[in-house]
Amino acid sequence: MKLSIVVVSYNMARELPRTIRSLSPHMQRGIAASDYEVIVVDNGSTLPFPAEECRRWIPDLRIELMAAATPSPVPAVNRGLELATGELVGVIVDGARMASPGLLATALLAARLHDRPVIGSMTFHLGWSDQMTGSRSGYDAAAEDALLASSGWEEDGYNLFRIATWISMRARSWFDWPVETNAIFLRRDHWRALGGFDSGFVSPGGGLANMDAWGRACIDPGVCVIMLLGEGTFHQVHGGVTSSEAGFLEWWPIFRDEYLRLRGRFLPAPGLPPIVVGRLSRGAQECLERRANPPHQWRR
Repeated sequence: MKLSIVVVSYNMARELPRTIRSLSPHMQRGIAASDYEVIVVDNGSTLPFPAEECRRWIPDLRIELMAAATPSPVPAVNRGLELATGELVGVIVDGARMASPGLLATALLAARLHDRPVIGSMTFHLGWSDQMTGSRSGYDAAAEDALLASSGWEEDGYNLFRIATWISMRARSWFDWPVETNAIFLRRDHWRALGGFDSGFVSPGGGLANMDAWGRACIDPGVCVIMLLGEGTFHQVHGGVTSSEAGFLEWWPIFRDEYLRLRGRFLPAPGLPPIVVGRLSRGAQECLERRANPPHQWRR
């Protein structure tokens, strides 16, 4: 198996089937179904997700139910890493994040460039602004459903860029290093050496565990950091702990203090800019440009 994708889900009956569809051989380009596996780790959902709908898109989807789920998804991530059989393993810690069509094939291409690659992609929110502020002006699940229905993403997943907002922190262009990525790819033995996600992050939603895993992997002097040009993940609104502005303001001090207690300081950016691999579509570039000059119909 060339590639494993670990997707962690909690109460995402609406969002997870779209995420799985976006990762399916029906949507992903340049990669054969036999080249990869998708592992969903459900972190104790109180509302069951439609497993049969997900298996409609990936018939051999692997599903793991956490018997002793915690508010933090970190144990679920690490369980998924234990189950992964691929040489390269990607982690999508939030099952509400849909993938662009070239994410998997481009990650495999990038992994050929170095024996210890650290591969990431840029991050986007569906909607006319970041979802923390968009919630103030009426952006909700119903608005998002209508936006997706009008986009034609099922025929061409790159249409997601047309209805999305760039939110990658610290990255002002496709050629920068972001403070976090929501699709991290490392070789399986590298994940073991890294220790997976740090179990010290026990806050709801994992706090800054995802940012920490990316940062720890990137600052290792023996790695090669590679960003995927023109690919990314797209966050669906789902009522997460920091999805609203009020939630972010409430939880950020707790997340920051937990991180500093574990690390002592915020990790610096790597000294060198990342290598960039992929192709940049017009839609992907326009998504970045909209951040500075949103069209009228996106202003609310």
